[in-house]
Amino acid sequence: MKTVPKPWGKEVWFAESPHYVGKLLFIRKGHRLSKQYHRVKHETLYTLKGRCLMEVGTLKRTRRKVMEPGSAIELRPGTVHRMEARFEDVTLVEVSTPQVWDVVRLDDDYGRAEKARSRKRRTRP
Repeated sequence: MKTVPKPWGKEVWFAESPHYVGKLLFIRKGHRLSKQYHRVKHETLYTLKGRCLMEVGTLKRTRRKVMEPGSAIELRPGTVHRMEARFEDVTLVEVSTPQVWDVVRLDDDYGRAEKARSRKRRTRP
């Protein structure tokens, strides 16, 4: 197991194999993850604790829904999504394919989307 600190809380990786990855996501109240999508990675999220505001959809349009404890959502490649702990601290279980590097950030409260764009510009010929 490993713990990965994040600006919104932390991830605890409880499983990592060539076929799947299992994580616990601990999101602090008032924080949210990047608005993002994955090109290859397929994931399912289960709300273990707290109520989470989930933004989900396409590049053109997203909708919001509240995820209650016991609810789950499947996020196929290309699905735009963002989780927000608007009401309280939230714990999610994430099970995904192993492409953990596959993140396309569209918006980020912590400046990580801009950093990713800067890296792409510097590496272009």
